[in-house]
Amino acid sequence: MTDEPSFGARLKALRLERGLSQASLAGKEISNGYLSRLESGARQPTERVITYLAKQLGVDRQAFDSFPATTVAPVGGGSSLTQALSIAATSDSDEYVEELIDVLATAGAEDPLVRWQALWVVAGYRARNGERAEEQASLEELAEVADELALPALQCRSGTQLARCLRSVGQVARALELAESAYHVAKGAGLSVADTGTALLALVSAEAESGRLTDARAHAGELVALVEGRADALRAEALWSAATVSSRQGDDQAVHAYLEQAMQALDSRVDPILWARLRLAAASLYLQSRPALTEQARTCLTQAEAALSLIGTPVQQQELLVLQAHLAFEEGRYAEARAAHDRLDFDNLRLTYRDRIRLQTLDSLLLIVEGHQKEGRARLKKLGEEARSASNMDLAAEIWRVLAETLENAEHEGTTAQQ
Repeated sequence: MTDEPSFGARLKALRLERGLSQASLAGKEISNGYLSRLESGARQPTERVITYLAKQLGVDRQAFDSFPATTVAPVGGGSSLTQALSIAATSDSDEYVEELIDVLATAGAEDPLVRWQALWVVAGYRARNGERAEEQASLEELAEVADELALPALQCRSGTQLARCLRSVGQVARALELAESAYHVAKGAGLSVADTGTALLALVSAEAESGRLTDARAHAGELVALVEGRADALRAEALWSAATVSSRQGDDQAVHAYLEQAMQALDSRVDPILWARLRLAAASLYLQSRPALTEQARTCLTQAEAALSLIGTPVQQQELLVLQAHLAFEEGRYAEARAAHDRLDFDNLRLTYRDRIRLQTLDSLLLIVEGHQKEGRARLKKLGEEARSASNMDLAAEIWRVLAETLENAEHEGTTAQQ
């Protein structure tokens, strides 16, 4: 039987011996509150947590052998997975999702529907924390279980989320295939507006990334019409998606119209996270306009920063800092752009593939401004080729345009110097 106070005392002693704070020991895997409850004996450790703490403390796993990991004992005939899922799904605390992950990893033969629900909760947790490889693994299994169940609604939702995840890591071709399949499942089965609309969101994004802008715009129009009259997150995301496609086509007037509608469609009290994300997205699109609309971008970033200081995740904080660097560059504040760029934790970047490439594009442009023209242009060329190889034709076109502009500027400067 686990001696909870003794485990907590041992854990605390090991931490203090190494001069670690609770925050340092907790790191990015567990919360400070959860660690505090472990040390006080209010909570028992799971196997995953014991392994993690041993690694953090630099001790062998055997140091905790007298403190076995907990399992969730079935009560009233229910399975441990069912109980862990019920607790995690009805709590706002991530520590219960962490426990669900442990139970899911060791669960035996379970009801496929319960397993699907558990994987859905875990995938959402992974997405919120920017753990994209882990999210993809959860979603791959989620899609397999949905096919086993042969329920169109679950197949549509699984395919949609997997498509969105794959697009975020740069696997555009497969994302497009899955999004098309999810959309056809939704249409064929007559699924709800929510399911059909979410599938369309994934499809529009994948089509735009792959350079199929005509298809993307047509589906964006269908999506906006589908959610007409709604006053919820789906309508806001639909308008955001339409604005993004219009931006890729260079239709700045449509971009502004869609963005205004999107930001007006959602009250900050209804979904504060999406409200802030919309401001980040709007700022990004304003900065991609030619010429860049820096005043509008600055307003959006100021609003987003105020909200994210209260509710933002590490992923969103990174996105905000990246956009602040882009804004500084567009305004000619190159030293501030470099400083913002260098404040990023490059060992723990949680950005999407597109945002990573655009960040590297910014770094290349800063190198050119800082006098390293040859290196900066070589990097831009490499980034363009990488985006093309990943079938992200839209992003590749953007990088080639940037490279062409830098070459044109260099030629102009050379001509001016000769005169």
